[in-house]
Amino acid sequence: QVQLAELGGGSVQAGGSLTLSCTASGYTYGHYYMGWFRQAPGKEREGVAAIYTGGDNTYYADSVKGRFTISRDNAQNAMTLIMNTLKVDDTARYYCAADRIPCGGMFNGRKNCTYRGQGTQVTVSS
Repeated sequence: QVQLAELGGGSVQAGGSLTLSCTASGYTYGHYYMGWFRQAPGKEREGVAAIYTGGDNTYYADSVKGRFTISRDNAQNAMTLIMNTLKVDDTARYYCAADRIPCGGMFNGRKNCTYRGQGTQVTVSS
């Protein structure tokens, strides 16, 4: 059973930066698609950024390209999302998620992710 634990998040003014991290435990053999999706009240779920642990493929939503950067540390089973130039529209609850196939809008996967963390709130004020 894969367990995901998120750190980071918080409140920041527009234009500021935040970093989210996610540590995974309980991995079984093989590779996963890992990343972040977000959910804001009244809005659809959006896959934000993701990475495939078996290669260098990355995914970014158009809304965050050029501002967010995802990276991984396979040895530590950890993943980091650096969010720069934050906008009010980035306000949402961010979830770390993983699955054997694309999910949660990441890499355009439609299914719900099998594994996800509790989420962390990101609030951007104007």
